[in-house]
Amino acid sequence: MNDYIPAQYTMRLTVGEHAPRHVRRIVRSFLEEWRMPELSDAVELGVTELLANVVRHVPDRRCALLLLRQRNGVRVEVTDGSDELPRTPATPDPDSENGRGLLLLDAMADKWGVCLWSGGGKTVWFECGAEAVALE
Repeated sequence: MNDYIPAQYTMRLTVGEHAPRHVRRIVRSFLEEWRMPELSDAVELGVTELLANVVRHVPDRRCALLLLRQRNGVRVEVTDGSDELPRTPATPDPDSENGRGLLLLDAMADKWGVCLWSGGGKTVWFECGAEAVALE
C-alpha cells in the first residue's frame, strides 16, 4: 500500500459559481492529510477571497491554484492572466459588499504578496503557519 502524500497540489480552473465551495473541500482534505487541520478556516477563507477576485477582475475567469505544504504551514498561490493588481479602497464603503478581500487576507495570513509576470499576468499568494509538523 502506498501512503505517499504529495507536498503540493496544482489545479487549473475556470472559476464559476460553485468553484470556491469545491476548492475549499479540496484544501480542507489536503490540510487534514498534512496534519494541519487548524489552518483550514484561514486557508479556506484566503482561497475564497482570491478566487472571488478572479471572478470579479479576470475577464476569462481562468486561473491556476497551487497549494504547497511547507515545513511549518502552507502556501497558496493563485495565478491568472490579468495584469490588474489587487487593491483595497483607501476608505472602504461600509455598505459595499466588495473591497474587503485584501483586508481579510492581511488579517488571516502570516504574509501575502503579489508577483507580476513579464509575459503578462500575476500571482497572488499567501502563507499561513502551523504548529511544528513532522514531515515524513
